[in-house]
Amino acid sequence: MPSDPNIGKREREVLTAIVETFISTGEPVGSRTLSRSNREGLSAATIRNVMADLSEAGFLEQPHTSAGRIPTTEAYRYYVEQISGDAKLAPQEQSMISDSLAGISDVQEFMERTSHVLSLISRNVGVTVASSGTKNALEHVYFSRLGDQKVLAVLVTRSGLVRDRVLRLDLPQAELDMAARYINENFRGWTIESMRAELARRIDQERSEYDRLMNSIEQLYKQGALAAETGTQVVFVEGAANLLTGQEDRKRLHEMLKTLEEKEKVAKLLGAYLDVKQEAVRVVIGLDDELPSMQNFVLIGAPARSGTDMFGSLAVIGPTRMDYQHTMTAVSYIARLFDKILNESE
Repeated sequence: MPSDPNIGKREREVLTAIVETFISTGEPVGSRTLSRSNREGLSAATIRNVMADLSEAGFLEQPHTSAGRIPTTEAYRYYVEQISGDAKLAPQEQSMISDSLAGISDVQEFMERTSHVLSLISRNVGVTVASSGTKNALEHVYFSRLGDQKVLAVLVTRSGLVRDRVLRLDLPQAELDMAARYINENFRGWTIESMRAELARRIDQERSEYDRLMNSIEQLYKQGALAAETGTQVVFVEGAANLLTGQEDRKRLHEMLKTLEEKEKVAKLLGAYLDVKQEAVRVVIGLDDELPSMQNFVLIGAPARSGTDMFGSLAVIGPTRMDYQHTMTAVSYIARLFDKILNESE
């Protein structure tokens, strides 16, 4: 673990130059390379001394005796802390994102397209998770008799999630319509869990007043017509092939790709690091606290939310050698766009 050397201006400039050069070329960086591009006109000897100090502090490592230096995990973490938060995407990239996400009002469709957009724009892996949690408010329900002892129940939330299921019930369409009308008139805008709790109370307390209606609703309720499948998450992963073009260790890469195929692990990974309370994009370098196979990979992500309601998360996963500034800017832009699109669709 590197010490905190309280890096000065010269050390910070050299370290930044090494990180950016290595991200660009993928090759260990030597003092002569830096001296040719150094704006301050520092000599190769001076830069060598600075690099030695940075190595001793744990920010640089030397893969081979005769090679230049490459950044350590701590160097990337320090570099990310120095990145300005006011960068903007190029107009053509903003247009590409807007065009790709135009016309969407459904959360899952937004997440599916976003995973693709993030993979294109970052040239890494775009990952999104759409959650159907307790904060999804009811838009409306619909019940339809399909035949003997079969009823189709459809539940739509304001976030655009649609849940449908076929129930084994024998209720006439008139009673199904009456039950749907009661629920829609009384519970539109309620969270699913709050609605279920209140309905359970009313079924017990108001049975005598609305005996026939409550009997129908009780049957629908017990069969799961109003279950929102809380905790269910839909995961989209796009662009894993982008990693195959890099110079990552093949065995480690294979383990990482295998992990990405296990959607539950991906959802757990984003859930562990992304939180509705965070105000900015989060960068996590080294994901092995959650998944050992992700030791030398980076997650750059943000919650997908509207106000304080969290509907999922979006992120880019890639090797430590990635364009941090550009990726952070893209993730932030799309997260803000989610809030805007969701509000417009309501």
